[in-house]
Amino acid sequence: MNTPRRALILIDVQQQYFNGPFEIQYPPHQESLPMIARAVDAATAAGIPIVAVQHRAGEGAPVFAPGTPEFELHPEIEGRRTEAWKGVVKQYGSVYADTDLTGWLREQDVDTVTLVGYMTNNCVLASAVEAESLGFTTEVLSDATGAINLANDAGFADARTVHSTLLTLLNSNWAAVSTTDQWAGALEAGEALTRSDLGNSATAGAARLATA
Repeated sequence: MNTPRRALILIDVQQQYFNGPFEIQYPPHQESLPMIARAVDAATAAGIPIVAVQHRAGEGAPVFAPGTPEFELHPEIEGRRTEAWKGVVKQYGSVYADTDLTGWLREQDVDTVTLVGYMTNNCVLASAVEAESLGFTTEVLSDATGAINLANDAGFADARTVHSTLLTLLNSNWAAVSTTDQWAGALEAGEALTRSDLGNSATAGAARLATA
């Protein structure tokens, strides 16, 4: 197996997600933020490219407005930033949509992207799904991402259910899901992460239900 040519993508680790209605609930940001920082430190030590993405909703918007404190990266991440990092500002869920990220990753000869940040239920999901058609292998770090509680006309799901369900879904088709420590070990060893597929996930799901 070829050694993955990775880049670490920090999705929207902005102050907007640390208080108010968008505050990350599961895993709590008090736990996921240190894991994001751990991933940054491991990527820096390994010399792989790092991309810091920020979501922009427009001037004067109630959330993600440029020029507001909430738009800025969390100090734990901003304090680690170097001139070598690539910055991306996006307006859609996917980090690839209407940005120059795809071309830049190809210029860096990247074939595998590692996603950390927020939210599992929006930008992480959208980015992992779009990467399939772009030809990138995707990794998602389960303890360095996070979700919020959701309720609307279709129903309610608490953040833990949202996060765990989406990670199971991603690992069944679109991404290899692991912890930050597992990923750091694979990064140091130059190895790919293992993941399931839709057929095996469906078979295991049916077997699990039959024995419940």
